[in-house]
Amino acid sequence: MKLEEAIFAKIAPWTDVLLDFDDVVVFKDKYPVTEGHMLFVPKEDTRLLQTQALIMAHDYGIKMVDDGVCDAYNVGMNCGISAGQTVMYPHVHLIPRRRGDMADPAGGVRHVIPEKGKY
Repeated sequence: MKLEEAIFAKIAPWTDVLLDFDDVVVFKDKYPVTEGHMLFVPKEDTRLLQTQALIMAHDYGIKMVDDGVCDAYNVGMNCGISAGQTVMYPHVHLIPRRRGDMADPAGGVRHVIPEKGKY
């Protein structure tokens, strides 16, 4: 194991690895919002690798839609305690969405503040 990987393993609390790339590891979310919810975690805390994780999550979401795994998806990050971040290491959520998984999905990520979802 490389030194960077050893340091990453101590920082990142996740253990259920789905995919492992050179710069990003993909984990199952411990508390999934929907079936297939996963986390794209850069192996180093740099803006470049955070961006790479965002791109990979988006691309994987497209693949999931194309493969019929889900109908749509949300991609996002919680950055800071006030934004709901509980693990203080950067990670990108990919949340597969399916028709009927909530009564009215209009507003999408705006529902992080429930009264702001409707506009």
